[in-house]
Amino acid sequence: MSILQQKNIAVIGLGYVGLPLAIEFAKHFRVYGFDINQHRVNELKKGIDKTHEADVAALKQVVTSNKKIKKGLSFTSILKDISSSNIFIVTVPTPVDQYHSPNLGPLLAASAMIGKVLKKNDVVIYESTVYPGCTEDDCVPVLEKNSGLKFNKDFYAGYSPERINPGDKINTLTKIKKVTSGSTPAIAAEIDELYKTIIKAGTHQASSIKVAEASKAIENAQRDVNISFVNELALIFDKIGIDTNDVLDAAGTKWNFLKFKPGLVGGHCISVDPYYLAHKAVSLGYHPQVILSGRHVNDYMGQFVAGKVVKMMIDKGHKIKDSNVLIMGIAFKENCPDIRNSRVIDIYQELIQFGIQVDVFDPRANASEVKNEFDIDLIASVNPKKKYAAIIVAVCHKEFLSFDFKKYKKNQAVIFDAKACLDRDIADARL
Repeated sequence: MSILQQKNIAVIGLGYVGLPLAIEFAKHFRVYGFDINQHRVNELKKGIDKTHEADVAALKQVVTSNKKIKKGLSFTSILKDISSSNIFIVTVPTPVDQYHSPNLGPLLAASAMIGKVLKKNDVVIYESTVYPGCTEDDCVPVLEKNSGLKFNKDFYAGYSPERINPGDKINTLTKIKKVTSGSTPAIAAEIDELYKTIIKAGTHQASSIKVAEASKAIENAQRDVNISFVNELALIFDKIGIDTNDVLDAAGTKWNFLKFKPGLVGGHCISVDPYYLAHKAVSLGYHPQVILSGRHVNDYMGQFVAGKVVKMMIDKGHKIKDSNVLIMGIAFKENCPDIRNSRVIDIYQELIQFGIQVDVFDPRANASEVKNEFDIDLIASVNPKKKYAAIIVAVCHKEFLSFDFKKYKKNQAVIFDAKACLDRDIADARL
């Protein structure tokens, strides 16, 4: 039986990846959006998306509580509600722990849960970022154990790596080519056809699940290594006394120069995926050199920025201990509220160790999430009367571009532009 004829889809995890996916599929099929966070479910039922990733108008158009209609989207945190589904798409987080080892807890918990309602001929598709082999070696046994069913006989699996770019309103889900795969040739073809119903940019059917898993891992590992190269250049050029961006602009005049920019590397993918690939390599007896060296450089950049700012404060005659410093931005990238794996925290923690009083301002980030994740109390607005010895633009939200930096610079404040987004005459230094 074609899985396209079954039409009942359950999307597990309603974050930056799962929600847009559920909305698009709901335009064609009956979809249940499942999340263990009841508060998140309640908000979505009201048409509220705190990630700002979904098209709210499209969300409100597809949401329905009528279980008898053939297409539409319903939200739930109750397992029983998704038991009639035939296609389960898993989009839960796959972070790393404090030792940079893969944390498969959410992924395996979702697999165990699905296993309890898995039926004959059902298909489970994973979109969460993993290392090659994870779907078949780690997730499938959990599905078998909790369902009592046999893989590739009673149920099937697939892998289609997510390619969501948080905050990007141009390269959205349907406009990005999708890699697909399945546990048998027939199922692979079916899964590919399923995604073709929503992906306008087309699909690429990988030769196996492992190939699809590996493709996702190297996408971000490659970007991480390239950014680490320009970050290392920034460290070198700082010692030479020249501006890194000036050098990159000059080098970029050649047609085949890759135009990467230095900066803090955080987020749910680029700062995480290389560790998944390295973990798999080490398990097979190979210790990767390039991948991990790139990670070391990128993880050091927050410490470098803080140290550079302190030195500049000293040069301007500021007392370091108990001085006030403002960090602008805590999200991992510009113009979005996503704080996952934000490396701005590295700057904050380094400054605190110098005895500096640090304020963090981010009009897009959720204050309660920042408090829970980093134990930082965001300031609601910048007090114009407060004297800051330094201001660090860590994230280039568009709201920051109209900020009156010149007023603070006149009072000898150090202005450090970590994103090279301010006018050259405003910033004292930049990455």
